[in-house]
Amino acid sequence: MAGNPELSAHIVGTNEFSPGDDLSLQAEIENTGLNEFMIVKSGIISPGDLSSTAKQLTVTLGAGDAPLVVKADPQIAGDLPASQSATEAFHITVNKYAPAGVYQLPVILNYTYLYQANQEGSETLNYQYKSVNQTILVPIHIKPQIEIAVSDVQADNLNAGIEGYVNLTVKNVGSDNGQNAVVQVRQSQDSPLVPTEGSNYIGDFPVGVVTNCSFRVTVDHDAQQKTYPLDVLVYYKNYEGDYVDSPIETVGVPVGQKVKFTMTPVDASMSPGGKTVLTYQVQNVGGTTAYNAEARISAIVPFTCNDDTSFLGTIAPGETRTASFDITADSDATVKDYGMDAEVLYRDSLDNQFTSDPLKANIQVVPPFNPVNLIGLPALIVILLAVLAAAGYGAYLRWFKPR
Repeated sequence: MAGNPELSAHIVGTNEFSPGDDLSLQAEIENTGLNEFMIVKSGIISPGDLSSTAKQLTVTLGAGDAPLVVKADPQIAGDLPASQSATEAFHITVNKYAPAGVYQLPVILNYTYLYQANQEGSETLNYQYKSVNQTILVPIHIKPQIEIAVSDVQADNLNAGIEGYVNLTVKNVGSDNGQNAVVQVRQSQDSPLVPTEGSNYIGDFPVGVVTNCSFRVTVDHDAQQKTYPLDVLVYYKNYEGDYVDSPIETVGVPVGQKVKFTMTPVDASMSPGGKTVLTYQVQNVGGTTAYNAEARISAIVPFTCNDDTSFLGTIAPGETRTASFDITADSDATVKDYGMDAEVLYRDSLDNQFTSDPLKANIQVVPPFNPVNLIGLPALIVILLAVLAAAGYGAYLRWFKPR
């Protein structure tokens, strides 16, 4: 008997990968070995193993000089007879900034095979095996593509509940010279940052070039004062003439405190049936300037609002403006404290109009002026008696005093 295994290896499917790929690479091992001849004669024992079978085959995939990481242990394929093949899977991750080119991955095969079988006596075969450590180089191709790095992120008037700008500095750190390139920003999962103008055309974008882009972004009203994610990518024509997206780069964008107001009564009391001008102090306690602001109040029973709007102008964070409203109270208004709904309408730096969270304009209905309530009934009687006495004495002096 003569012959031995003849093993070869190749990648199943495509052998082209992109930087940043995370995938399962399928390596197929094929045995093309043949038994060249076998001596058959009366009294000769036929061996149970064939010399062309690779026994206890173990397959190991290495990275070689390729910019990738193999995240898999050696795979045990078992016995591989002639004219058969075995496929083993290996988890690999290509470096995000891998240079384009052709690389050779070593596929290491460890196995034994029946080298010789010697018959000893009429009933015994003595097997002799050989161990083989074989390395086969398998080529892969890493394709050129644009990879971006965002070196600077600046937020311009970007606060919760309003619209502002995000300014980015973007560099092509990949291996492809993109054409007709468009830098884009997109919402990152459930981030409160939603682009309203999310594209910047930059044309040619060669390797190593840096570009500055500005994007208009709306921030959700419920966003907090912290940093939120925003996805950045480039849509471009690659080296093959196809339009593709670059891998996404996620950046953090700082968001400021939302616009917020407080309303404090200054002169906000009146009597039933009265008509007066109520005044309040409106303060911007938020994190950005409110432009062309005006306070608005909603009258409730028992009040009637003759002028429900008060212009405030521009209010920077921390500043205060006075709001005045012409209010009439019904004559049957109950003496107590009331709270009317109020709000502030304002514009942001991009002239978008917004409405503040609801505010409360507190108003107090007090009893009409009554001297009895002021000085008390006994004191009022004493005062009246004194006035009457003084009046009587004056009359006496005028009419009855002798001249």
